[in-house]
Amino acid sequence: MLLPSVFGESLLDNFMENFAFPSFQDVDKNLYGKHAANLMKTDVKETDAGYVVDIDLAGFKKDEIKMQLKQGYLTVSAAKGLDKEEKDQAGNYVRRERYAGSMSRSFYVGEHVTEADIHPKYENGVLTFELPKEEKKAVEEKNHYIAIEG
Repeated sequence: MLLPSVFGESLLDNFMENFAFPSFQDVDKNLYGKHAANLMKTDVKETDAGYVVDIDLAGFKKDEIKMQLKQGYLTVSAAKGLDKEEKDQAGNYVRRERYAGSMSRSFYVGEHVTEADIHPKYENGVLTFELPKEEKKAVEEKNHYIAIEG
């Protein structure tokens, strides 16, 4: 189906953008544009022991990524500095379109997860870490008899 477009942008992309859909306050839309919510793509894979999480953070350095565990919520955030100049001192750049700014994403991982359980690794623009599953406690079955008077 052909949709009308102006300058390669669909005219209907922003239709109902703020109607009943959550907005992401922690992503700077001025820097990232209307596709800002799609920048921190995450894959979660379930294993026997827990979950393996992969987050795409291409373009970030390891020291620009932070993880915080607080009250059962794991927050992953990444930030880059912003250089608003369109030319460097030598005049080589006419325009720079690399993104800069900050973004974060939170996951509820449960109260049972501690910082020692998470071993993140950052390679080739992908942050990978594992989260353990909560161990289910065995329920002891007891027969409860009620005494009958009489």
